[in-house]
Amino acid sequence: MRGRRWGTALTLLLTTTALPTTGARTATAADAQPPPPAMPLARLFDNRAVSDNSRPGAADFDGAGRSLSAQDLAAAGWSPGSTPTLDGTRLALPRTAPGAPDNVVADGQAVAVRGRGEALTFLVAGTGGAATGTGTVRYRDGSHSTYELTAPDWRSGPMSTKAVALPHINAPDGQLSGAARLYAVTVALRPGREVTSVVLPEPATASGALHVFAVSVRDSGRGRTGSWAASTAGYRAVGPWTDRTLRLVVHSGVGGPRARIRIANTFAAAPVEIGAASIAVRGAGAAADRAPVPLTFGKGHTGVRVPAGAEAFSDPVAFTVPPGADLLVSIHLPGTVTAAPVHQEAAQLSYLSAEGSGNRTADTGGAAYPETMTYWPFLTGVDVAGGPGSVVALGDSITDGVKSTSGANRRWPDVLSRRFRAQHALPRYGVLNQGISANRIVTDRYPGDGVSTDTGGVSAQHRLERDVLAQPSARTVVIFEGINDVRWGTSADEVAAGLRALARRAHERGLRVVAATVAPCAGYPDCTPAVEARRQAVNAFVREGAGTVFDATLDFDAVLRDPQHPARLLPAYDSGDHLHPGDMGLTALGESVDLRALVSGRG
Repeated sequence: MRGRRWGTALTLLLTTTALPTTGARTATAADAQPPPPAMPLARLFDNRAVSDNSRPGAADFDGAGRSLSAQDLAAAGWSPGSTPTLDGTRLALPRTAPGAPDNVVADGQAVAVRGRGEALTFLVAGTGGAATGTGTVRYRDGSHSTYELTAPDWRSGPMSTKAVALPHINAPDGQLSGAARLYAVTVALRPGREVTSVVLPEPATASGALHVFAVSVRDSGRGRTGSWAASTAGYRAVGPWTDRTLRLVVHSGVGGPRARIRIANTFAAAPVEIGAASIAVRGAGAAADRAPVPLTFGKGHTGVRVPAGAEAFSDPVAFTVPPGADLLVSIHLPGTVTAAPVHQEAAQLSYLSAEGSGNRTADTGGAAYPETMTYWPFLTGVDVAGGPGSVVALGDSITDGVKSTSGANRRWPDVLSRRFRAQHALPRYGVLNQGISANRIVTDRYPGDGVSTDTGGVSAQHRLERDVLAQPSARTVVIFEGINDVRWGTSADEVAAGLRALARRAHERGLRVVAATVAPCAGYPDCTPAVEARRQAVNAFVREGAGTVFDATLDFDAVLRDPQHPARLLPAYDSGDHLHPGDMGLTALGESVDLRALVSGRG
């Protein structure tokens, strides 16, 4: 198999799924063969991907003498033996010195993997082009499932889905400029089964070589529910901030007796040091109603170093999160931070301590926080213990709450969250707002790498894994996007194909999928008749997809449009710019949703 021809075709990274093997089939001679013995991944390593800059010829990742720089990996916080968390999965990096075998070229090897969860994450890269193949997961009960794994090429794969990018490539004649990439790719597991081993793919004939550095089971939320979340929308210049504390104001959805936070260093090129963190119920302004509760990381450490592109979860702490309350999450940054991953449109004021003021996470009062900000850096989630799971709202600026009253929590997912909490006939789901202003379904606004003023995020396709599938106990996704695609010239057929792909991937993970029609925007400067025609075509696809492509649909177009002028927002719902609903329109959206459509059926 290793003499196969390498292909050069580049395919975008699409998360694929392990589908249960079902139904009777005719036994073959291959069925009678015992499965290959499973071995720890490190014992299967047969390729050298990483070299020291002083000895670049000691590794040959791609068959042409090129390799990753050990110094670049260390600068990104990806040191040998470290365990970066990617999309909710802790992946153990090889404990190998530069020039030693540190990955395996997938060719049907059986890897010993243990765990019970909803997905399996691989740290991979392709050489010689994108690499694709089909593998097998084996379970303790004797069953198995198959999965398809695609590893984008380490030099030409998409930046928007990479786990980490490195600035150089080592070559026998010296160091080359140009980014190298590694990817975290996740596939689904059979629900409730315990994994015992994973058979790596045998790549297709025309595929590149598929390199596996790490693999681990992900449990994205047994016993937890998301109370609040925000998507990383870009990586922008800040400060510089030196030895300061962020005090971020977020609004809980569901409550619970224990809490943890998620800090993400998405899109970053360097690690970030978190010196300390705390959580409290908000009093007034930057003040807590009582002494903040300190948070720890990694089983008791007061701080944590978050590698480039990775995330960190705090240890669960005995802190009662009240439902529907403002919380203060304080994060001390002991070093100098010049750029940060941000959620730009918070519709909420948060606070920043003075330059050089040190660790103020324990402060009950707000006097140490003289500065304000209107975005959320680093913080992407607050989870609580217990609860039935979450509905995730995947959307653009209308979901993000642009033009809603700042600090009032009048986004339509806020309204939906209050409705779930106020009833008892259905599971009282949490509602996670993963809207990003200017976001699109098909194309990236922010390219996915580097410091940028663009905070429109990578596409819904490219953020689905991080923002939906990896969320704790996600049960249902509501997709409300498309207006930015049609406004910027994407055809209705392309938008429909993007929606279909999102629904397929979410269904493969067991989520219920609900799609909403696109709201009208006539009167906004670029909402031309051609845009309106594309919008109507997308909405026709959404309506026709109820019960086939989607489990249910929401007609947000019908809720918001002016019956006398259907291409326009109803004046009472218009914020004034003719694109974004104001508070009344957002309330109408949240009140229009049949909660049963988000609960029954799948999930």
